[in-house]
Parts: sequence; structure tokens; C-alpha cells
Amino acid sequence: MKNLVIVESPSKSKTIEKYLGENFHVVSSKGHIRDLATTGKGGLGIDIENNFQPTYKVSSDKKEVVKELKQLAKKSDHVYLASDPDREGEAIAWHLAQILDLNMEEENRIIFHEITKNAVLDAFRHPKCIDQDLVKSQEARRMLDRIIGFKLSKLLQSKIKSKSAGRVQSVALRLIVERENEIRKFKSEEYWTLAANVNKDGKQFSAQLVKIAGKKAKLKTQEETDAIIQRLKEFHVSSIEKKVRRKESKMPFITSTLQQEASTKLGFGAKKTMQLAQKLYEGIAMGSQSEGLISYMRTDSTRLSDVFVKDAMEFIEETYGKEYKGKARQKKDEHAQDAHEAIRPTNIHNTPEKVKQYLTNDMYRLYKLIYARAIASLMAPSKSDVVNVSINSDDCDFSANGSILTFDGYLKVYGDYETTKDEMLPEMEQGEQLKKVELEGKQHFTEPPLRYSEARLIKDLEEKGIGRPSTYAIIIDTLQERGYVNLERPSEGSRTKVFIPTQQGELTDEKLQEFFNSIINVTYTAGMEVHLDEIAAGNRDHIDEVRTFYDTFEPLLQEAYDKMEKKELERTGESCPECGSDLVYRNGRYGRFISCAKFPTCRYTKGEEDDEISIDETCPNCGGKLILKKGRYGSFFACANYPECKYIKSTKPKEEPKPTGEKCPECGHDLVERKSRFGTTFVGCSNYPKCRYIKKDSKKEKTAKTKKATRKTTTKKVVKSKSEDEA
Repeated sequence: MKNLVIVESPSKSKTIEKYLGENFHVVSSKGHIRDLATTGKGGLGIDIENNFQPTYKVSSDKKEVVKELKQLAKKSDHVYLASDPDREGEAIAWHLAQILDLNMEEENRIIFHEITKNAVLDAFRHPKCIDQDLVKSQEARRMLDRIIGFKLSKLLQSKIKSKSAGRVQSVALRLIVERENEIRKFKSEEYWTLAANVNKDGKQFSAQLVKIAGKKAKLKTQEETDAIIQRLKEFHVSSIEKKVRRKESKMPFITSTLQQEASTKLGFGAKKTMQLAQKLYEGIAMGSQSEGLISYMRTDSTRLSDVFVKDAMEFIEETYGKEYKGKARQKKDEHAQDAHEAIRPTNIHNTPEKVKQYLTNDMYRLYKLIYARAIASLMAPSKSDVVNVSINSDDCDFSANGSILTFDGYLKVYGDYETTKDEMLPEMEQGEQLKKVELEGKQHFTEPPLRYSEARLIKDLEEKGIGRPSTYAIIIDTLQERGYVNLERPSEGSRTKVFIPTQQGELTDEKLQEFFNSIINVTYTAGMEVHLDEIAAGNRDHIDEVRTFYDTFEPLLQEAYDKMEKKELERTGESCPECGSDLVYRNGRYGRFISCAKFPTCRYTKGEEDDEISIDETCPNCGGKLILKKGRYGSFFACANYPECKYIKSTKPKEEPKPTGEKCPECGHDLVERKSRFGTTFVGCSNYPKCRYIKKDSKKEKTAKTKKATRKTTTKKVVKSKSEDEA
């Protein structure tokens, strides 16, 4: 029987199977196959009293997948585990090995960082054992997230009606709320700047006041500024400094910098960026073959492989010239997993223009950015001639700068993403008196710190060591889904969307800081990431880490249950028409709504807005009046005597079938064009339902409902495959 290879994603399997040949059968586990159970004390799936022993259960949606994998494994000569090359991928390989009863000592773990023929074949020549230290690190992370996700979320739901909390999610919320508080407390102060606008040989330039009597210039009022202007009469060039400025290119992308640059340069959200990058990594059909266009996109290393560097250097020299060649550089980061590479194109000759025809517009734009950044990182610095001129008048020093680009270097390929501006100063000599000078004072006001955009939040999380870059997109998504923050433009005309905490988000943060500030903070969370890295390196025990956290967390949780005030539901002032109890406002998945305070005993609900809008029609079943209702799929008319009468009527006018001029081949009646309940147009018999003839190939379009369901399914798979927080 063939060798069995198990990968995570179905989209990889066909490509890899072609590379390996007829002796290999490649299938997909479709991500995780099992997770912590929700049984046992507290539903944690962790036996706290038995040395934190975890219990795993096959996910309900993966039972058929597991059954199929077991059957294939029994028939195969050998089973290889080729899940993604990260901690989570290592954990998936371990779960597969346990489920399929594979030998943990056997070298059956396959790791490749790009889906190209050479990389895949080379990986199969060097199989490894599953890295148990990486598995333990991921297991500790999962148990920590489960404890916080279940226990803390349950507390918040019962006390303040918040939906969830998370180890990293709640710290990200803390940063956003903290920034909002800084903005509220900020008091704007007036200050002034003074410019000397010089006209020399027909050229104009401005010099800014930088020093007064040898000290940094600080003008707070118009009076101070006018006093300076009144006493400055003659202006002389006090010094001229000329130098060559070299500007190095930036390092190749890691996960966080890709998300930041895609946000600022392309306007992509973190989630969208990672979804597009996943597709570029897993493989793109190009003619008769399929190939991954970029290396693995979840990485924190800026290292580039020697093979890629060699190929890129040859490409740079052939395409742009020898003078454009630079050198490979790597950022030293003790926490980076150096086994990974930076994000780069898999083939230097797959230029963006060459593969454009096979990509969507957004995929092309992202690939072009990744390609340009990787090539630019290996190119020579740009060079500019820079002139700094100091101008003196009385005891005031002004400064003017000019520069001109003399060699574009790496900007040859990265110029679309970095702007340069040439501004040459006229020729001047030291000691020269400048005659045509006008002084201009400008009023300014200090501004509060900027709110977090997606790019700024990701940068701050990374710099502070919070979470892992591969999970930032999910964290950002979760904060919005839970109703804790809104991502919006702060004012009309603003280009960048920023995070603004909601009332519920601020309440959640307030209560977490009141009772859990010792563990829901930047320092503690960053320290935990360091500990998880140490577990991965085999230098720390993962059960000890979980126990230490639990012993700290549990007393705080019990105190919060005892002392946190319970938030009462807001009452509407109306009574329930079914049981007479108070009606209250609640938050649901489709927004705010009104329901009975005695839910679930009484299940009466209605929309937040007045939904009792009647029409001049009566119910054909009982004669009651018809009123407008709002449901999850839109508005509809219903009988006011509900629930005794359950008659409903659509608000959309009924469309009459359109004759086609053809006859039904089965009964001879007219054929008409109809619309199904899902919106699909088709041609059928007018004698329906007696005759159910439908003309073949008459359906004209996919339904919106089907498309929406497909999008939801895809989104759920992405979120489920890479999860940081339990909640």
C-alpha cells in the first residue's frame, strides 16, 4: 500500500501528492482533530487534583475525518505527519500520532517551510521525531487559555453580562482602554513655532527656529513669538554641513510586520492579510501545475535561507546591476524561532507581473508587497547628498535641511512603499548675510496620543511581548465580536480606522483591573510568554507552569465571586404581555433586544424599537390585526395574537410568474419564469404543483444565502485553526 501523508489543509494535499509521486497518498486532517474535553470539574477537561492531567476528545465535526484517517493508516505501509511548521502544527502531529497509535520514537514528522517541489522532497529525505518540548509548550498554552477562558468568562457573564475574557485578549483590551483614558485626561496646551522664510537667488526655503541663547526654543504664546520677531534684524549663515546619508532597507517581513505594512500601505485588516497569505503559501494553480508562492507566513524570524539569498543576489545583479547588491542581515531576537525563515517568495523568478494573471487583485497586491520587501532587504542602501545650514540672528539659531537622492539602491524595487522628497537648498557660503528674510510665527496646540489602529496595536503587542504574532488577527476579531471595541474612523475625513472601546468594553476592563490586575497586565502576560518559550526549549516544566498560574488565579477568582457587584438588567418600564413580569434589555448575537426578565421560564421577546406597526389587513386564520415584526433575516408581518396564532406574511410583494412563450413538454401548459424562495431564477411549469417540470440548466445565479453560508464556513475554519484565547 502507498505511504500516507497527513497535512493540515486540503488545498495543500493535491499539490504535495504531485510532488511525491504515485507511492504517496496525501490527505488532510482539516486542522485540529481533537481538543480539551468539556467534562470533569468545571467543564475544563483538566483534572486539577490529578497533577493537571488533560483529557482530550475528538471534535464532533472531525469524527468522520478521524474514522477515515484510521482506515487509511491501517492500509498504509508508513504514515508521515506533515502539519504546519509551528508549535500548533507540532501539537496537531502529536494528536494524530496518538489517535492513529503511531510510534512516538519513529521519525515520521515532516517539516517544510514552503510548498515547492524541492522543499517538500528535501523534507521527506530528512524526517524527524515529534518535538515533545514544543508539544508540551502548546499544551501548557492551551490549558492556561482554557482555565482563563472558562472560569473568568463565566464570572463576567454572571456578574456584568460580558461575553468573555482571555489571557491575551484582555490585555489587548487593557491597552485600548488605557489609551482612551489618556486621551480623556489630556489637556491641550498652546505653543508657537517660528520660521525664517528665505529668498536666495530666486529659490525659496524655510529655516526653523531651534535654539534661543543656546537652549531649545520653546515659545508658548503669541506675545513671546512677536517679541522675538521684533528684535531679529540681520541674518547670517553660521555654518554649512554637507554629508552623504545612507539609508538601509528594512528587514524582510515577519508575521507582525507584514500585518502592519499591509494595514498602512494596502488598507488590509490583519485577518484579511493572514487569509490572503495562507492562500499564497498553500499553493496557486498556474497553468498545469500548482505551487506555493511564499514561505510559511507564521514566523518571528528575519532569517533568509542561504539558497534564497544566493538566487536573489544573482537576480539583483542580472536585473539591476552589480552596484545594487547588498547583503543579508538578520535581526537578533532571543525569542525568535530561528528554525523558521522570514516571509519571502519561494521562487525569485516568480515576479509579481509574471504571476498576476493567476491571482485575485488583493492577492496580487499582497504578493507584490512581500516580493518587494524580500528583494529590497538584500539590496544596497539608498544614498542622498544632505546639506544642513544653520542661520543666526542675534542669539537665535535657525536650521534648514536639503537633500537630493543620488543613488536609489533598494528603493528601485521598494519605492512604491517609501516616499522620498528631493529639496535642494540654494548655494550659500559661511558668514554670508541673507537679505530677503521674512519671519512667520504659527500657532499650534499639543495633541493627545493617537488611538490604536490595527497596525499600531499589533506593533505595541509585539514590542511588549504579548501573545504571538500569528494570533493577533484573531485577538482583534474577538474584541470586536464580543462588543468590547469598535473599529471606526474617529472623525469625518479620517483615513485610518482606530479602536474605540465600548461602554461594555470599559466596564469589562474596569472589573478585570479591580480584581485581576496582578495577572491581567502587560508584565505578567509577557513573562508567561517567556516561560512558554522556555518550555519549548526544554528548560521549564509545563505542568509546574500551569500549577503556578492556577494557584495564583483561583484565590483571585473566588474573591471576585464574593465581592464583584452584579450588574442588573436595564428595565424598559413595560410589562411582559405573556406573564406580566418586567421587560428588560438584553444583548444578543443580532444586537440589542427586549425580553422577559423571567427568561428562560418565559421566552417572550421583541425588537428594541417599537415593532407593533399595524397594517390595514387582518389575519386570514383568526381575524386578528397584522403587525410588523423584525427577525434575524429581516422584517415580516405576523398576527398580533401570537403565540396562539402563528400566521406570518412576507413584507416583499409577491412576483407573478413571467410567461416564456414555451410549452411544458410533460403536460402542455405554459412555461413561466419563477423565483425560488432562495432568490434563484428558473423556468418551470405554470401548472405547479400538479406538474413539477423544471427546465434543465435554467438556474441563472447562485443564491445569496448559499454564498453567505460558504463565507461563514470559511471564516469559522480559519478562526478555529489558529486560536489564541479560549473564549
